[in-house]
Amino acid sequence: MYRNQLVSLLKRNNAQKYFFSLSGSSSSSSTRVLVDPSLSASRAFFSSSISRLGSTAKRSFNGFHKSLHNQYFRHLSTTASVCTESKEGLKLLVTAGPQAQRLVGIWLFGSAAWVFSMVVLGGITRLTRSGLSMTDWKFTGSLPPMNDEEWAREFEKYKQSPEYKHVNKGMSVEDFKFIYWMEYAHRMWGRGLGILFALPFSYFLRKGYITLRLGLRLSALFALGAGQGFIGWWMVKSGLEEPPSEYVEPRVSPYRLAAHLTSAFVIYSGLLWTALSVVMPEPPAESIAWVHGAAKVKRLALPVSLLVGITAISGAFVAGNDAGRAYNTFPKMGDTWIPDDIFSMKPLIRNFFENTSTVQLDHRILATASLVSIGALWFATRKLDIHPAIRTLIGSVLGMAAVQVTIGISTLLSYVPTSLGTAHQAGALTLLTLMILLNHTVRKPSLSLLKSLPSVAKTI
Repeated sequence: MYRNQLVSLLKRNNAQKYFFSLSGSSSSSSTRVLVDPSLSASRAFFSSSISRLGSTAKRSFNGFHKSLHNQYFRHLSTTASVCTESKEGLKLLVTAGPQAQRLVGIWLFGSAAWVFSMVVLGGITRLTRSGLSMTDWKFTGSLPPMNDEEWAREFEKYKQSPEYKHVNKGMSVEDFKFIYWMEYAHRMWGRGLGILFALPFSYFLRKGYITLRLGLRLSALFALGAGQGFIGWWMVKSGLEEPPSEYVEPRVSPYRLAAHLTSAFVIYSGLLWTALSVVMPEPPAESIAWVHGAAKVKRLALPVSLLVGITAISGAFVAGNDAGRAYNTFPKMGDTWIPDDIFSMKPLIRNFFENTSTVQLDHRILATASLVSIGALWFATRKLDIHPAIRTLIGSVLGMAAVQVTIGISTLLSYVPTSLGTAHQAGALTLLTLMILLNHTVRKPSLSLLKSLPSVAKTI
């Protein structure tokens, strides 16, 4: 049954040429062995000791080292595998050869980088108060104003919005053009991402590069990306409603802003993890001792990653409530450590998501906890027997966490300028990137790789 499924999969991906029949003199049957073409660069080879028909070829692996940023993957190894009619074999996401693997990997990394730039551009749009400049939304998009008459028409629409009436009353057309172009660029950049993703996806499907498992995963990510446009408009729409009081500044709902940012983080994380899985189907593992060490790191890295993610999302509530400007002192908030008004709202749960003092305090606590937890992760893994690439990654995570906290404090003390606010948002996503990379690197190897590993690694 397993053989039939494997043959069917290869036929769909035009990879039959990688089947070989091994014939012998002592039986009339043959053993079919699949050579993994996507890892041929690692010099996969068959054991020459096959002595009789019907025996299973011995697996052999040859590690390779690939440089990435001259540090992270200096010692990173991956193994080539020879998959037999066994469920122990490595399940590759791209099985049409090394060229296909490389092309799909470049496409996915490019898509992830585009999402990263979308998050940064969205932060600039928010910090420049440009997000409410376009008062309507079309799924297919629309052309920007092309002449003075069209600009005047768009400006009149904006004049009817609460933001103009309460915040930007008296704004000139030229000032309006700036915030309009910022929001328009953000929306078109998102639609550009849809095209960048959909066209290569269709091409790779036609070429048979993408397996069913990868296809389903990418289809889910594409659906999330399409839904992100609706979430964005749902968020903007909340800022176009009249505030409950003339003393309340119009702004988008912090809950909807957090949903929009969380969705972007999920899409980015999914793309990055998938891209890494395509180009690095096996984690770096050259000995059983290193595998055990990676497992210990994984148990510590997972909760730390969750804390980093929660901290990043709490930043959306800081932005949505404009809580970054509530207290611009550090480490105290004003003259006290804990403001008196942190429980001024009823019901109590609203304090954690809508009270500007509480929201900023929560973010400070979470950021401090993230830094301490990452420091503890580094300290706890100092003496573990782990792969050098993993050790380098842990050090990079600690360094990035320190940089991110420094940027956050500087942003706070400077009353949230656009430049530092944007850098802080980009830093959050960079830290999340390193945590994803760390978790991907310490994942469990396939059973076939584990069986081939020595107890202790050779000195690199």
